[in-house]
Amino acid sequence: MSVVTLLDAAHAAVSADPESETARLRFYERLADGELFLLLEREAEGGVLDPKVFDLDSGPVVLVFDREERLAEFSGGIAPYAALPGRVLAAMLKGQGIGLGVNLGVAPSEMLLPAEALDWLAGTLEGGPEEAEARPQRFLAPSVPQAVLAGLDAKLARAGGLAAAAVLCGVVYDGGRQGHVLAFLGAAEAAEAALARAVREALVFSGVEAGELDVVFLSPGDPAAEAMVRAGLRFDLTPPEEEKAEPAGPGLDPAKPPRLR
Repeated sequence: MSVVTLLDAAHAAVSADPESETARLRFYERLADGELFLLLEREAEGGVLDPKVFDLDSGPVVLVFDREERLAEFSGGIAPYAALPGRVLAAMLKGQGIGLGVNLGVAPSEMLLPAEALDWLAGTLEGGPEEAEARPQRFLAPSVPQAVLAGLDAKLARAGGLAAAAVLCGVVYDGGRQGHVLAFLGAAEAAEAALARAVREALVFSGVEAGELDVVFLSPGDPAAEAMVRAGLRFDLTPPEEEKAEPAGPGLDPAKPPRLR
């Protein structure tokens, strides 16, 4: 039985509605969030990757696959590769004029992304949230587009263990400004920046223009947190099941990103 991956499903949505900006954004989000297997010329040494570059009429490209089996099928057997998140690969290729071949010849999600698309993706992922101060006056039931809810749900599903829960509310601030706020309850301090970036990306890739969502970090017993739980929509962030620790491959340790040769 053939396996349909998240990337296959996102690509199918784009193929079914090529004019849908939301579908295209969802595809890029899946590409950025997923683990990709990059075909190499030779095994990585000392954290340095030497991708296999193919010179096409449209320009040079490197090849990635969203499953090891697909890379093996393309290569006709065992081949050197590096497993790394799509966002890391986009950052590595930014500005190098190299395109990306995705699942070429082995899956329905095969496609060629030009270097400009990778530059856009890397630039989109580089932005960060801005800090601001405001005093909430009251909390309301949330009223956000379904695309934003779907994006938040997908991002938060991958944030298990980084906080106990998240709560989405409408909010009225002192001065009358209204908006929405997402509170993370019991978040680890070291995870706050990553959680704030995840929320920002959920908005960016939702396709909602001028989308804005404030993010705060509260303890579960904080009065504001309790008020938000009563009024808002709660997401429980279930910790992932413990797995036996294995050495991280090139690109999987954010403290030691690989380098391209």
